[in-house]
Amino acid sequence: MASQALAQIKPVQVAVPVVPARPAPRAATALSRRQKAAIIVRLMLAEGSPLPISALPDAMQADLAQQIGQMRLVDRGTVEQVVAEFLDELEQVGLSFPGGLEGALTLMDGHLSSATASRLRRMVGIRPDMDPWDRIAALPPEALRPVLDEESTEVAAILLSKLPVQKAAALLGKLAGDKARRVAFAMSRTAQVDPATVRRIGIALLTQLDSTPPRAFETGPVERVGAILNISPELTREDVLRGLDEADQDFAEQVRKAIFTFVHIPARLGPRDVPKITRAVDQPTLVTALAGAQSVPDRAAAAEFILANLSQRMAQTLREEMGERGRIKEKEAEAAQTSVINAIRDLEAAGELTLLREEEEDDG
Repeated sequence: MASQALAQIKPVQVAVPVVPARPAPRAATALSRRQKAAIIVRLMLAEGSPLPISALPDAMQADLAQQIGQMRLVDRGTVEQVVAEFLDELEQVGLSFPGGLEGALTLMDGHLSSATASRLRRMVGIRPDMDPWDRIAALPPEALRPVLDEESTEVAAILLSKLPVQKAAALLGKLAGDKARRVAFAMSRTAQVDPATVRRIGIALLTQLDSTPPRAFETGPVERVGAILNISPELTREDVLRGLDEADQDFAEQVRKAIFTFVHIPARLGPRDVPKITRAVDQPTLVTALAGAQSVPDRAAAAEFILANLSQRMAQTLREEMGERGRIKEKEAEAAQTSVINAIRDLEAAGELTLLREEEEDDG
């Protein structure tokens, strides 16, 4: 009976709401390449990965920014598909090129002839999207020095304003005192120069620098002759200078200014830089140079200048050793003095001291 009663009971019909199925991820193939690029960039920025987007052409940067601005939400499945496609394309890449002529020149630096490189750089210089000052700022100071000497004060002021501070300071220090002051004053008046004018000046300077023919020698004839005479025996040096006076007096005068010998130390070396000599020259050589200078008035003045600008203890030690040396042969003294000059030149090349111009001596 109970079983028959249970069989007659009908279950209650309860309506169960139907949950709509989650829409399938949007197929990555339905996205444009620009949309896929926006997804990859957004993902990498979220991960904090550095992206050289600024290296892209301006139009491409603008398109990418606009596309990112138009995007809203992208489901996880679509992102995973785009990333997988992106990684697959990366794996297929065999070589990458720098893009643009400027990048190609950087890549091939040292492998192109000077004439070809100069011609191609002039082509780069006229591109509307290229900043000429980037290349000018990368040039060594010795390449920019002639521009400062030849151009007007206003152009020199703009040039120094566009250079890194350390390079600008080094170049300003190589100008004559009067011009250095005028250029520094002109820099104070560059605030109102418009960017287009600065760009035109940069292109003109870059064209001028690129059109300079390649030189067979790194330094000019005055510097080369002066460097040779610096380490030549005094009799040879004076004989050559007399011959230069007869052949070309102006050239001879320039060579004399380029020469830096032991007798020029008081006029060219700052007193505060003198102690650096004792660290660059071994003490026996320095003693020989100082003791050998005592018999020649000009050299004796240079030796006294060195001793006067050392600590009292060091100067006294050197004087005692000079007294013990006795008479020194001329050739031995000249060799030791040349070693001192070479050490000073090495310190100058390393940036540890700056030799004064002869006209700066009175300024102290």
